[in-house]
Amino acid sequence: DNFILHTATSFFKRAQPPRRATPGSAKRHPRTPMADESWRLPSSVQQLAASIQEPPRQYLLREQEPLGGNLAGTEMPDPIPTIDLGLLSASNDAEEAAKLRSALQTWGFFKVSNHGMETSLMDSVMTASRDFFRLPLEEKRKYSNIIGGKHFQMEGYGTDQVKTQDQRLDWSDRLHLKVEPEDERNLALWPIHPKSFRDDLHEYTLRSKRIKDDILRAMAKLLELDEDCLVNQFSDRALTYARFNYYPPCPRPDLVLGIKPHSDVYALTVLLMDKDVAGLQFLRDGTWYNVPAASNYTLLINVGVTMEIMTNGIFKGPVHRVVTNSEKERMSVAVFYGLDPEREIGPIAQMLTEDQPARYRKMKVKDFLVAHLEHFSRGERVVDSLRI
Repeated sequence: DNFILHTATSFFKRAQPPRRATPGSAKRHPRTPMADESWRLPSSVQQLAASIQEPPRQYLLREQEPLGGNLAGTEMPDPIPTIDLGLLSASNDAEEAAKLRSALQTWGFFKVSNHGMETSLMDSVMTASRDFFRLPLEEKRKYSNIIGGKHFQMEGYGTDQVKTQDQRLDWSDRLHLKVEPEDERNLALWPIHPKSFRDDLHEYTLRSKRIKDDILRAMAKLLELDEDCLVNQFSDRALTYARFNYYPPCPRPDLVLGIKPHSDVYALTVLLMDKDVAGLQFLRDGTWYNVPAASNYTLLINVGVTMEIMTNGIFKGPVHRVVTNSEKERMSVAVFYGLDPEREIGPIAQMLTEDQPARYRKMKVKDFLVAHLEHFSRGERVVDSLRI
C-alpha cells in the first residue's frame, strides 16, 4: 500500500503485552503508589540545571541505546509541509488536500497556516507558560504531580513518572493539565499565577479544538470516509490534555535528551513551538531530522498512535524526540486529543474490508493509556504490542 508510511517499528524492541489497569472511575485522577526511595522522586530539572556542572548519570544516554544516536540531527531535505487550513476547509482545495496527503504519507506531521488562531493569543499562552516556570520552586510545587510525597499522578507540575531505578531520565519539567471534558478540570492544579494563565488556557483550548476538527474532516476526506467520521469518534467525554514543556539549558547536549524517542499516544497533537529555539527531531528511515525554529509562533500538527490504530495503519504516529541546548531554555505547549477512556480503541469499521482486515486488536482506551506509560518508560511504542 503506497499510502502507508515507512514505520520506525524495526528500531524498537518488540513490546511486551500491556498490563491492564485496575477499573476505576474516569473522573478520579489515577495515582500510582510509590515507595519512599529517593530515585522515584527526581529533582526539578530546572533547579538541577542551575546548580550543577555535569548532568547526573541517570540523565546520560547509554551505549547502544535504541534511537540514541546523532543528537546533532540532520537538516530536513525540504521545508516542513505547510497546509493552508482556511483554504482546505472552505473550498476543499485539491492542491492543499494533495499537500496534506503527501505530508501524512512522508512525515506524519505538518505546519498549519491561516488557522484562525491569533498571534496575540499564542504569544499570551507562551508568555504565561514562561512566567509560570520562572516562579519560585515552592510556588510551582503547589501544583505538584507527587501527592503527599508518595503518589504520582499524570496531572500537575513536575517530571514524568520514574518506573525503575535504571530508567534514563529526560532533561525537562512539565505542567500537565486535563482541559476536556471541561467538568473534569482539576482547577486546583491550574496555576493562579500568572493571573492570565487560566483564561488564556481556556481560550486557547477552544481555538485549538476548532483546528483539530478541521484537520480531522480533511483527513476523513483523504480516507474517503464521511466528512465527520473522524470527528464523531471524539465524544463529549473524550480526553484533551495540555502539556507545558520546559527544557532548561543543559551542559552536555551531546549526551542528554530533553524527551526520549516516542510516538504520541493520543490521536492528534497540536504543538505550539518555541519561535526562537529549536530542539524537536523526527525519525524517518533511520535518520533523525531537525525541525527548525520559526521566526514567529507556529502550530505543528502530528498524528498519534490512537489515530494509527483507528485508521488501521494508514496514518502512522511518527517517532520523535527533543534534544537539549547548552545555552538557551526552550518552551513548547502541546495539546493532545484522545478518546473517551471508557470506550474501546480499534480500527474504524469503515476502514476494514476482506482485503484489508484489522491490523490491530481492540483494547479499552484507559487500559491503552496505562500501557503506554509502561512502554514509554522503556523507550517502546505501545501500539506495536497491539499488532495482529
